[in-house]
Amino acid sequence: MKQNQQTTLRAPVTLSGCGVHSGDEVRVVLHPAEANHGIVFLRTGLPGGRDRLIDARHIAVSATELCTVIGERDTGAVATIEHLMSALYGLGVDNVLVEVDGVEVPILDGSAEPYIQAIDQVGLALCSAPRRYLKVLKPVRASQGKAFAELRPDEAFKLDVEIDFGDMIIGRQRRALAVSSVAYRREVSRARTFGFMRDVERLWKAGFALGASLENTVAVGDDGIVNPEGLRYPDEFVRHKMLDAVGDLALAGHPILGAYRSYCGGHRLNFAVLEALFADRANYTYVEGGTRRETGYAEIGKGMPVPAYAPDTH
Repeated sequence: MKQNQQTTLRAPVTLSGCGVHSGDEVRVVLHPAEANHGIVFLRTGLPGGRDRLIDARHIAVSATELCTVIGERDTGAVATIEHLMSALYGLGVDNVLVEVDGVEVPILDGSAEPYIQAIDQVGLALCSAPRRYLKVLKPVRASQGKAFAELRPDEAFKLDVEIDFGDMIIGRQRRALAVSSVAYRREVSRARTFGFMRDVERLWKAGFALGASLENTVAVGDDGIVNPEGLRYPDEFVRHKMLDAVGDLALAGHPILGAYRSYCGGHRLNFAVLEALFADRANYTYVEGGTRRETGYAEIGKGMPVPAYAPDTH
């Protein structure tokens, strides 16, 4: 069987939970989709019984404050898509219809792991079309003060993420990773979202974090981590920033062949670097991978391995 075809889910899978910002209960159903469908959100439960389809692409992004939002508030939007998008990208899932009956994707435990577990329950299936990659040809960069994000040419998808919070608890952390499904599962997928206890009241007044709790957020207090179980990784904070970056960069619409680097980045800069990339057609091209180098595996069906994200393009 060919090892460079697009993938989808073998069967639908459903997850339910609250939105971390809205606090509302929401249900999401991941449906299999045909080749070249991509990741598309079906927003249901709109006024008048309306539904709306929203492509998970950078051109659909309408807000990046504390989370990534696609669609428009007046006609239908979906917020906090980054953890689900990260899980789909990390496992090499190309085609899914994501049905959401509320304004926000459920936060679950604050990481991508519950989405990965749900996808593993049904497994992946190959589609009848080759996977298409977005190859970065020229360096692009977006910056805001000292913070920046950039994409550079590379033969695989690589991350290099650095954070610097200037405090004793998080401080400065940096981590680099060549992304494969194996590496994503092991190094990134379990890292949870985090926030500072001192910011909670301000966020509530602004209408954010209404569903946040110690069940879905790493809470940072003045004296240390509030969560009784502690951290999942010693550097869970920078790993979660990597998780978010994967989810936001998935809005390129195709797996990326390029190296991403950020310093004190976030959703806004992740989106901005995609805008910079797509601003000039000379910055990128599309390629169909040939025989892949085995940098990691996504499990297809009943244990059939498909190497993830490192095609030989020459």
